[in-house]
Formats: sequence, C-alpha cells, structure tokens
Amino acid sequence: MTTRATRSQRRRTVAALAVILAVLGAFVFRLVDIQMVHADDHVAEGVNTGNLGSTQVIAGARGDITDSDGTVLASSVLVYDAQLSPLLIREFEEEPNPKKKPKLSWDEASERIARIAGLDVDELRESVSKKLAQDPNSQYLVLANGLSTEQYLQLRELKTEDGLAYIAMKPRSVRVYPNGAVAGTALGFLDGSGKAQYGIERIEDSCLAAKNGEMTYLRGQGGVKIPGSEQITPATDGGTVQLTINSDLNWYLQQMIAEEAQKQGAQAGSVTVVEVKTGKIRAMAEYPAVDPNDIDSVDPKYWKSQVFSDAYEPGSTFKPITAAAVLDQGAATPLTTVTAPSREHFPNGAEVNDPFSHPVYQYTFAGALIDSSNVSLSKFGTMIAPETRYDYLQKFGVGARTAVGFPAEQSGQITDLEKWRGQTLYTTTFGQAFTVTPAQIAGAYQALGNGGKRLDLSLVESCTMPDGTVVEADRPEATQVVSEDTAAQVRRMLENVAVQGGLAKTVAVPGYRIGMKTGTAQKPNLDKPGYKKGVYFTNMAGIAPIEDPQYVVLVTLDEPTKIRNSAATAVAFQKAMTQVLKTYRVAPSSQPMDELLPKFD
Repeated sequence: MTTRATRSQRRRTVAALAVILAVLGAFVFRLVDIQMVHADDHVAEGVNTGNLGSTQVIAGARGDITDSDGTVLASSVLVYDAQLSPLLIREFEEEPNPKKKPKLSWDEASERIARIAGLDVDELRESVSKKLAQDPNSQYLVLANGLSTEQYLQLRELKTEDGLAYIAMKPRSVRVYPNGAVAGTALGFLDGSGKAQYGIERIEDSCLAAKNGEMTYLRGQGGVKIPGSEQITPATDGGTVQLTINSDLNWYLQQMIAEEAQKQGAQAGSVTVVEVKTGKIRAMAEYPAVDPNDIDSVDPKYWKSQVFSDAYEPGSTFKPITAAAVLDQGAATPLTTVTAPSREHFPNGAEVNDPFSHPVYQYTFAGALIDSSNVSLSKFGTMIAPETRYDYLQKFGVGARTAVGFPAEQSGQITDLEKWRGQTLYTTTFGQAFTVTPAQIAGAYQALGNGGKRLDLSLVESCTMPDGTVVEADRPEATQVVSEDTAAQVRRMLENVAVQGGLAKTVAVPGYRIGMKTGTAQKPNLDKPGYKKGVYFTNMAGIAPIEDPQYVVLVTLDEPTKIRNSAATAVAFQKAMTQVLKTYRVAPSSQPMDELLPKFD
C-alpha cells in the first residue's frame, strides 16, 4: 500500500537524482568542450597568453666515415649541456606549501647533482648564490657541458622523480675520430659549430649531414612538461661514407714516414698509394699528421693535405713522362742514342747541366733515365714539337685538379707554350718549368702502369643513406694517353732504373720486380727570383709488380737535410712498397726480367 509519505519520498529522490545528473551533465559538457571541441583554441590561448609552450631540438647524428673495410674513422656521439635556473631554485626553497616543494631540498639536491656532474658541491652552491646576488631573477647558470649519456640519465631521474624542475639539459652532437690521426688530413674536420671545414667531411657533407627534428610541448607551473602535450618531428641521421683508404696500411705508412722524415731532418713527408687498375687511393699518409680530434696539435699549415695542396716542380720523376711522349710519337726507342756531356750549351743560348760531372757519353734513352741525365733528356725531349709535349703533359694530368675535388687542391701550373723558348724549352723535358701535386704524379704513374690509360683518382667508394640506399661513386673516366706498347716500354725502362741505378740495392723488394724513378726538385725563393740554394723537395715514384702492375707508390720529403737528394726517400720507398704488396697479398713475380737495356751504345 502506497502512502502519501512514500510518494513524497520518491519524488524527493527523483528530484535529487535529476539535480545530480544535471550537474554531472554540465561538467561532462564543459569537459568535452574544453578537451575536444575547443581544445586547439584553449591550447593556443594557454601558450600565447601564459607563455607555456616550449620547443626542444632533437639532434640528428652526423653520419660515419669508414675505411674500405668498414672500420669507423669518424662518428658522432651525443653529449649533453646542463643548466640550472637559480630563480626556480630560490622559489622552491621559499615555497611555503610543502606539496609544491621538490622531494629534495637544495642542500640535498646540490650534493647529488655535484656528484653526478663531477663538480665540487661547495663551488656549485656558491655559483648559484653569486648568480642570484647579481640578478635575483636569473634563470640561466651553466652546470656542466659535455656530459655523457649516463650522467644525463642520472640527472634526468633527479629532475623527473624528485621534481627538480630547475635542471635543463640540451643534447649536442660531437664529432669523434676513434683512430686519431690515421688518415686525419683525408678525413678533415668540423668547426666549433659543427660545420664541415675540410677533407671528406666537407666533400661529402651532403651525405654526412643530419637533419634535426624538434619536440614541442606545454609547460605547467615550475616548467614541468604537461603529459600528452608533446608533438614530435623526428630527426634524420646522416649517411655513411665509405672511403677507398685502407686504415691499417695508412697507419703503418704514417708511422714509417714520420720516422724516416725525422731521420732525414725533413720538415714534412708523405706517401701516396694508388691502385693501378681502379685509380683508387689506398693510402695518403702524411707527416706531420693531423689529429681531427685536436687540430691545434700541429701547425695550421699542415691542416691542408700535402698530397693535394703541395704543388712543386717534380724534377726527374717526370722524365718517364717525357720518354712516354717521345716513344709514343715514334721519334725514338729505348735504345736510341744521343751524345751527352755533363754540360751542354744549346744554339738558342740555353745551358743545361747534369747532376754529376762526367765525360761525353753516348747515352741510350734507357741509360739516360738510369743516370737521370738532364742533357740527354733535353735532346730526346726536343725530338718532338713543343706543342706535342705540352699536349702530353696535359693528358697526363698536369695543370688540372684531380676528380677527387679535394678542398684547397692545387691544379699545378705549366708555363705558357708561347714562353717555351730558351731555357724552358729544355727544362720542361726533365721536370722543371711546371708544377704538380703528389696526387698528379701518382695519377701519371697509374696511367703508365695501366697500359697507358689514365683513370680519374678516387677517394670515396659510396654513400649509404639512412634508409639503406647505397649510392655508389661515379665510375672513373678513362683517357688513353699513350699506347699499351708505349706504356710497356716505359715500364721496362723504369725497371732498368730500379735494377741498374745507384739505389738498386736500397729499393729492391725481395721476390718482386719493380720499376721506379727518383726526383730532386729545387725549391723557389719566395721573396726573390730563382731557387733556394741547397734546399730540395725530393720524391720517388714506382710501380709494382712491373710484369702485372697493381700499385703505384709515391714518397715525398720536404727539405731533407741529412741527405739532400732523392736518395733520402729510398728507404721509405722500399718500406712503403714492401708493406703495400704484403697488405694486399700480391703474388711474387713469376716471370723473369727481360734482358737489361744498355746504358751506353
């Protein structure tokens, strides 16, 4: 039986429930309006009016540089620069509400922060106090730069778990070179802002460079990130560049040329190794060596590569190039002879001297190379027109930068053909009146070893993009400079030099037939015309094995003082060639040398 009291109670219950549902509905409506319907408007308003928005850069990693076997020679690691906000430290310490304070007091937090960052806690506290004394509203104080990932994670835990919102950390990519100075000049370096300055770092910057991303988020009171407010644009890492260089070989050659240069009292030295059939540079070792981790450890003049940036008169190492031009034109053979005193006065007034005094000889062309007779080369070289010799020099790479495109690379210079009168007509036959770089000499000998076909030198194998796409280096362009027969004849003449020359015992590589030529170049005065007296740039270039050429080796020494001629490079050349053949497991020569070519008729 329903009474009046019962009905009244039910009405009150329904009315109360209706009120509750109405209030709840209003809250739900408002919540939907704020978080869904007008969410973007409220976020924008909060960011614009309350300055709650923040953007953090997500650093991409610059790509690695590896050697031909994949050994990493340059890579990037993330370090972290940490800062404190003295203002927030003070505000948290003065905050009366315990619920709004961090879990740790500044005294407790500073001890843990100092321990993680490797700082003195008293000095840290004093730095904060001084900063606040100078500016009570200061929000920036450097805590430590270059922190490791482990230190970053420990500080981040303090910040998030213990509410230390006054700690801020920014990632920064740092370039490291694990092998130090090995191929340092080839690798190059970056400046303080991470911009590529030299070497492969600069040549391949488009492959190596990373693209930074960013994270935007909203901050609440005390700078705390509001969960769920993040918007992330991911970073893109750089690609990996693989070089043609063998880092183990380069390491050995750097140690060796440093030792030999110091023994000879030379200012500098280099070893360049080129693979004959590909034109790939397998080593470019230099002394003094540049460590890209600390480029200030050597004089800035050695930051540039000697192999690509030192241009000098090659001297006798280019006599085989003269021989190649003359033989290729059919003007002489290796057994053609000329009469040569140690000093010759030519009809046009030029005077040419041999490097040593001797009676009048009837030199064969092969013998002229063995004794490195300037007088003989002057006579052989002028058997063809100057225009023809000029053209051959250009075809062998003189006067043009290599295809490597190395920063600050020199092109070398040839005296204008119109000026090939008098002395220049003859000096160009034996490596003077034009300049070349070591890379250009190595390239010329590569052509002689490769059947007369000159290939573009290369230093890069490929670029592997972050998505795994491999971009191979362009195939080298080939130029048939001289015929295969001419190249073979010149190589035989070079082997004659190695076997019959004065340095035969010093340069011999047991088990292998090699060909080589020395060069002693005068160095010009910088402040007046002419050459420096008794100061030379010495070099030695060679090919091995001579019956099946695989590698070219070029050794240079700048101003040796113990031995002042090209003999100064003999020991270094022998060690370099031996190590190259050993590194690449080149089979010993199985074919005997042909009959020696006579020096004299």
